[in-house]
This record gives sequence, structure tokens and C-alpha cells, in this order.
Amino acid sequence: MNSDNGVTDASTITLADMDSAIAASLLARQAPHTIESTLHDLPSEVTLKIAAHLASEAGRKENDDNEQHSLEGIKGTIGQLMTEVFGTLSPDDTVASALDYIVRADPSITITYIYVTDEDEKLLGVVAMRDLLLASPGQTLEQIMTHDPFSFTPDVEMPEAVNAALLQRHRLYPVTDEEGTLLGLVYGWRLFEYVATEISAQAGSMVGVDKEERITTPILESFRMRHPWLQVNLLTAFAAAFVVGMFEDTIARIVVLAVFLPVLAGQSGNTGCQALAITLRSMTLGELAGISISRVLRKEIILGAMNGFFVGLVAALAMWIYAGISGTENSAILALVVLVAMVGACIGSGIFGVLVPVTLKRFGADPAMASSIFLTTFTDILGMGLMLFLATSLLM
Repeated sequence: MNSDNGVTDASTITLADMDSAIAASLLARQAPHTIESTLHDLPSEVTLKIAAHLASEAGRKENDDNEQHSLEGIKGTIGQLMTEVFGTLSPDDTVASALDYIVRADPSITITYIYVTDEDEKLLGVVAMRDLLLASPGQTLEQIMTHDPFSFTPDVEMPEAVNAALLQRHRLYPVTDEEGTLLGLVYGWRLFEYVATEISAQAGSMVGVDKEERITTPILESFRMRHPWLQVNLLTAFAAAFVVGMFEDTIARIVVLAVFLPVLAGQSGNTGCQALAITLRSMTLGELAGISISRVLRKEIILGAMNGFFVGLVAALAMWIYAGISGTENSAILALVVLVAMVGACIGSGIFGVLVPVTLKRFGADPAMASSIFLTTFTDILGMGLMLFLATSLLM
């Protein structure tokens, strides 16, 4: 080990292979600049695991020095992040009826998965959107669903949930009770956003981030901090609905577009959430201090273009096949529309994933609490608006 900086390249490799709690314990003894440089060199997944333990290690070190410290580790359970269930159908429903259900669903809700439940609301399986689009219209959901899907229980602790989410890599997770009854859903981005917020609040002095709302914050104070953003969210939801409403005639005449709106919104939303998660993590670890925003934006633009192109190719192929099966005219042009819209939406959502939290932080707002509101709206307006605009321009 080098006595100048405390961690060498060899020790970085060792940290990546260690249990995250043990690695955090060893790393917490190093100087702040060493911690930052070491985490920067590790794979992103390993960085998040170790960073999640650093707050408690910092608190333990302070206690060893007989100094008071408020760090108590990451608290909370999955039940705190649950949202209401949507996108549920029975195992006897057909692929055609499921697609019709998606088309008629509230446009403000992005349906990424269909959750198959029985009469008692017990979760039987999950159908991903890609499986639904590539299946035969007459097949039942029971025939194409993933049986016994992964799910959380409401009492799962946050550290355990984060580790599970790193392995599963889903956008949305079902939450069930011990009998398997579907109770709610948890977005993956909300889980990691919660962790980033807890770390930044509990270890603010270590990473240079101001303290924000915590679980112990009084109710009235939490209401004052949260409610204005809910009003903003309502207005932004109206904005997204207005954009879709502008192209109502296009959707009515080219119904196949409605089937692909959730696909486009889901992919662009995932791209934005990835950029948002990296940006929030970098804020938490103090990495943005020495990096220009333009450099970060260039990276996200290139990643968005690459991801959007290759995902767009698959989506375009699916559109071409589906349009041909359903008898829709101009299937090749529709496939091109999906490809171009996917590339544009992924580039834009990557940009928003960086600019939104940085801008909110600059104006004194809590980026962890408010970023998702603006990110969701921007990605929905850009993605759906771009696809509908292109379809209208080329086919109407």
C-alpha cells in the first residue's frame, strides 16, 4: 500500500471483490480525496454498494473518537415507496385485449409491465411489453407471462432492497404480502433516489451536500417542503396531456401509434432515470465539483444516441411487424418514425437527467425530491411529442 494516498490500483481491485460492508469499513479510514478517487475508479454498481455503507462507517468512526454524530445508516422499508397498482389483468385475457387495455389506459401512466393476478389479487406472473408486442393476438397472458416473478414484501429494509434491485435491474417492482397478494408497485428510480437522498442528508458534511428532509422531519415541515412540488407535478401532467391531445386526430387515424407510446415513454424514461441516478450519485459523492457540466452532457448525448439507436432498431422492427400483422399502411415509414423518435427521445432524456437536478440544486431546491417530477414530464413531452409530430408530418 502506498503511504501517500492509502490505496493503490491493486487495492482497488481487491475492494471490488470484497463484501461491500467490509470494503466500506476499510475505505472509511482513508483521506476524503482518496475515497473519492477510489470510488471513481470502481465499477458503478460496486461504487453504489460501498457508498451505501460509507455513511454508517463514517458515523462509527466519529463515535470511536468520542464525538457526537447524527449518522445512523439508511433507514426505511419498501412499503414507504409503494405506489398504487396499475396494469393488472387476468391470466385468461388475450394479447389483443391487453393491447386494447394499454391503448385505452390513462396516457399519464406509463405501463411497462402487465401484472397477471387471479380473482383474489394474488400475483401469478408478469408480462413485459416486448413479449406482449411479439406474441400472437390470440395467445393468453398465462401462455406468455413470466411465472413466479420477483417481488418485494413491504417490510424489506432499504439496504436489502438496493442489493436485490442491483441484481434484478427492473424498472418497476411488485410488492406482495406473504400470501402473494399484490399490494403496490415500487419504481426502481425511486428506490435509488431515496438511497441517494438518505446518504446526502446523513453524510452531508462528508460529501459537501446540504442537509434536506429526513424521515424524522416534522409533518408540517415535510408538508411545506413537498406539497408545492405536487402542485407543480399536476401542472406538468396537464402539459404532457396537452401535447398528446394536440395529436388526437393522428392517434385516431393511426391507432398503432398508441400501442408504441408506452414503449417510447418507458425507454426514454429509463434513459433519463439512468442519467438522473448517476448525477444524484455524483452530487452525493462530490464528484461534480471538479467536472464541467458540458463534459457530462457530451457523455449523456453520445450514450443517448447509441442506446436510442440500438433500442430503436428493435422497436422499429417490432413496429414494422406489428403494423403488417394489423394491416396498417405505411409500416416502413412508421418503423422509421419509431427509430428516429427513440434516438431523439433518449438523447433528450439523458440531457434532462443531468440538467434538471443540477439546475434545481443551483436554485436551492432539493434535487432528489423534485427532479423526478420535471424529468418525467420532459421525457414524456419530448418522446411522445416527437413521435406523434413525425407521424403527422410524414403520414398526415
